[in-house]
Amino acid sequence: MKITDINKKVKLKLVGLDSNAFALIGAFQKQARKENWTPEEIKLVRDEAMSGDYDHLLATLHCKGGGG
Repeated sequence: MKITDINKKVKLKLVGLDSNAFALIGAFQKQARKENWTPEEIKLVRDEAMSGDYDHLLATLHCKGGGG
């Protein structure tokens, strides 16, 4: 499975959250669990978000987290 195979987003606004990368990842994971994402789906997004720099992390979470 690849991140592009995940055809859903969590309901998460990044605006107003702590800008720390770990806090953002944690917020994504918490919301994804609430929305019944599988552990594999969460891991794929988390791993992709952490595979680059901070801008890549934000872009990944914006794509799968709805942005805001």
